[in-house]
Amino acid sequence: MNKFGFQISTTRSIDLDTADLTAAERLLEAEPSLKACIGCGGCTATCTAAEFVDFNIRRMHTAFVRGQQEGLREQLNRCMLCGKCLLVCPRGVHTRSVIMVMRKELTPEEK
Repeated sequence: MNKFGFQISTTRSIDLDTADLTAAERLLEAEPSLKACIGCGGCTATCTAAEFVDFNIRRMHTAFVRGQQEGLREQLNRCMLCGKCLLVCPRGVHTRSVIMVMRKELTPEEK
């Protein structure tokens, strides 16, 4: 196979009709400011953690809302909760609170 240029990646489909969106609904209920997010990426652009490790707030938020929560717990633990993302958000989304609620939702309950 010729590796010159680029390769077309396989398509990824997300079936939102069958996805479990209860955690996303609880997130929006706990942090209503998230409804104002326009996905501009300002939070990701200023993220201190993203300078050192693979961390992308916008990508994690999108995956969480779509019900794709595998592996997000480890990524969310990389957040240093410094608040730089909160300062640059043009819509006033409380990003630190969003991270904390997502962490709580992804933490297994002790029995």
